[in-house]
Amino acid sequence: MLVFPNAKINIGLNIVEKRSDGFHNIESCFYPVGWSDALEIMPAGKLSFHSDGIAIPGNASDNLCLKAYQILAADYDLPLVSIHLLKAIPIGAGLGGGSSDAAFVITVLNSQFDLKISLEKQQDYARRLGSDCAFFVVNKPVYCYEKGDRFENIDLSLTGKWIVLINPGIHISTAEAYAGVKPELSGNDLRNLLKEPISKWKSEVKNDFEAALFLKYPLLKTIKQSLYEYGADYAAMSGSGSTLYGIFEKEIDLSAYFQRYKIWQGMLK
Repeated sequence: MLVFPNAKINIGLNIVEKRSDGFHNIESCFYPVGWSDALEIMPAGKLSFHSDGIAIPGNASDNLCLKAYQILAADYDLPLVSIHLLKAIPIGAGLGGGSSDAAFVITVLNSQFDLKISLEKQQDYARRLGSDCAFFVVNKPVYCYEKGDRFENIDLSLTGKWIVLINPGIHISTAEAYAGVKPELSGNDLRNLLKEPISKWKSEVKNDFEAALFLKYPLLKTIKQSLYEYGADYAAMSGSGSTLYGIFEKEIDLSAYFQRYKIWQGMLK
């Protein structure tokens, strides 16, 4: 079975508090976008994982796709499979690409082998792999909270708007990003802010990682400013970076202006 695990963006990101387990509680809106990997899972004589495209750091045996298979195999009588991943979503870019791949393994195995696992239980399995993995099981816009793994429906549709994502290739670890943030409760409810016209988001919808990371990596701030100069209704960094995105009312082609970087442009659904 061949599927296309997609990326997500964060629209707003508030770092609320540090938890006793070392993680942080956050508030954000996750929104799916069309930048995708390609994932093929086939029955095989032995369990294997292979990837092409963007090089994935670390040992293949530690990849989240294999771990997703192993989590299900511990509870279900799964046949052995070969997993082939064509990696296109930049790694460590605030887009959730690795989490998406792992979540899609769970949903594909459930469908391919008729495991009849409920959506809720699939999300529980995904939560064991990473904080944002569970989002990709249902893969629709949500307000997320706690570690980013608990969700609430949100009435937000950007269908028909155009998005441009720019990844300048700066690798920012999660630890580095959080080191520059002082957790605190936001004075505004993000759910209410996102009910406002998108034209108002620029001054109200914030990503708490931006302030410190823009000082350390001025290029990120420059790219965000450029997206506004080219007419974006709203621009921000996704997650802990380093991908910046701009949301536009109409289709626009900025590939000529960002030739040095990875870029994806497309319509939101």
